[in-house]
Amino acid sequence: MSQTPLLDTIDLPQDLRRLDTKQLPQLAAELRAFLLESVGKTGGHFASNLGAVELTVALHYVYHTPEDHLVWDVGHQSYPHKILTGRKNRMDTMRKYGGLAGFPKRGESAYDAFGVGHSSTSIGAALGMAVADKLAGKTSRSVAVIGDGAMTAGQAFEALNCAGDMDIDLLVILNDNEMSISPNVGALPKYLARNVVRDMHGLLSTIKAQSTKVLDKLPGALEIAQKVEHKIKAIAGEAEHAKQSLSLFENFGFHYTGPVDGHDVEQLVHVLKELRGKKGPQILHVITKKGQGYKLAENDPVKYHAVSTLAQEGGKETEKFPPKPAAKPTYTQIFGRWLCDQAAADPRLIAITPAMREGSGLVEYEQKFPDRYFDVGIAEQHAVTFAGGLACEGAKPVVAIYSTFLQRAYDQLIHDVALQNLPVLFAIDRAGIVGADGPTHAGLYDLSFLRCIPNMVVAAPSDENECRLLLSTCYRLDAPSAVRYPRGSGCGAAVSDGLETVPVGKGVVKREGSRTAVFAFGSMVQPALAAAETLNATVADMRFVKPIDEELIVRLAQTHDYLVTAEENAEQGGAGSAVLEVLAKHNICKPVLLLGVTDTVTEHGDPQQLLDDLGLSAAALAERIRNRFGLAE
Repeated sequence: MSQTPLLDTIDLPQDLRRLDTKQLPQLAAELRAFLLESVGKTGGHFASNLGAVELTVALHYVYHTPEDHLVWDVGHQSYPHKILTGRKNRMDTMRKYGGLAGFPKRGESAYDAFGVGHSSTSIGAALGMAVADKLAGKTSRSVAVIGDGAMTAGQAFEALNCAGDMDIDLLVILNDNEMSISPNVGALPKYLARNVVRDMHGLLSTIKAQSTKVLDKLPGALEIAQKVEHKIKAIAGEAEHAKQSLSLFENFGFHYTGPVDGHDVEQLVHVLKELRGKKGPQILHVITKKGQGYKLAENDPVKYHAVSTLAQEGGKETEKFPPKPAAKPTYTQIFGRWLCDQAAADPRLIAITPAMREGSGLVEYEQKFPDRYFDVGIAEQHAVTFAGGLACEGAKPVVAIYSTFLQRAYDQLIHDVALQNLPVLFAIDRAGIVGADGPTHAGLYDLSFLRCIPNMVVAAPSDENECRLLLSTCYRLDAPSAVRYPRGSGCGAAVSDGLETVPVGKGVVKREGSRTAVFAFGSMVQPALAAAETLNATVADMRFVKPIDEELIVRLAQTHDYLVTAEENAEQGGAGSAVLEVLAKHNICKPVLLLGVTDTVTEHGDPQQLLDDLGLSAAALAERIRNRFGLAE
């Protein structure tokens, strides 16, 4: 017998809309159970999806999707949306090669109104859709669902500022769970917390009326409850004082509704029906709990932001992570250890993260050096300019950031750091292919967009020890610099515990061969070495993309017949292009094969499979080199 009989009748939102409102709590419960089972088998984003179940049901019940546009911010919470929009039977392919994407994707479904993966884009996108519909004479509605963490980003406020000054029908739903991936920081979450208390008096009256009959039967209970009531009223009184001024959102020109219980699906339906008929910019403040319905995730939403597999055994919620052998340290862990060691040696070091404490390996650093740790929230632009200001006054900032998120602060990188030649070190994680997170998180462009910036030094380590060496080297520079390293672990190289450095702009020959020379960068050094064994090729670990080792390039070009460049980055403007520029500068004309990511949007899936498909695995490198130059096996 099916455990989800009501959900089994739902293939698309129009099926959902045939239900009676009273059936929606059961549907939400079944949807959450289905979600637990599917994510338990496939892994993926977890706590945020559990927290958005009732909200998703209510939205598709009230709004006429896909004619009405539903835009999710980031998309960590979009799994219930996918289940209700025709993809329920494909959830077992989630984040796998050729399967469902982990984020909304326009090419995947008409119900995915906007492709996402980065935060704080929903309001601007939904506003654009609303304006286009109005100009076309359509009556469709646009809804943006944004979390309180994503609301801290400047882009969200830019969109609010624009929308509030327009005569446009737009609903922004603030999904307030007091979390992004890490706990929220900054003034806005505190403001929202006060806002929640604004309706405390009404809630208190309801509780009091319903509970008095019970409490007066228990000796002493009513007196205790009255003391609690007094405390709550004191808190609520402070909130009422703040309420004397217009709310933040009302100042932006939005009509504010809330806060509303985000796990009461019937109440959500009632409120959304009212809002769908209202004119002008509206904001609905919804209170949800990350991990709702799964106690382990409720108690530790950071740990359960994403999971590999889960199980429910004997009615108990348990993790199901198969025992693993001692793993090699990841590049992120190498960075975290180096950061602590370097900070102990230099009191000028200050670490900055845009809301990625765990992902960037800063947990231990925050514990050891809390006064020199700054989480600025989901605000990459601010993180970079903040670092520039610190550097102006003698600090040595280290900005820990993913490659794909550094893209969001490109102007600040140029204008506020590089043009002023400020000594800011960018520790760029997740460079190259990232796997299941797909193209929105792939770090395939940083070499191209960094090496054209004046004053920048750009390094790409080939293994774990090289990562530590290059971090130490770039940190010592009195100039802006970047060290980019991949997700996951490397080849297992022994790592020094010192802070040694290497010469800037100098590569090293890792293998001597004949006829063919491979200039390999970063993560491509190990595959290149493996390929070289079958080709008897020379392999140079270039270490630096800028300044590039011209002397080494010229020397190997003059002593080899064929030249190859290998990088886990876009071919256009990348490290291979830098090698070509050196050859042109020195009037060297030799056959050259550029091996990188071609002009394409990558997919999601197993990283090794993706690299093989892109022609960047060891076997693919050897075959492409052999075919290009007609080399015998």
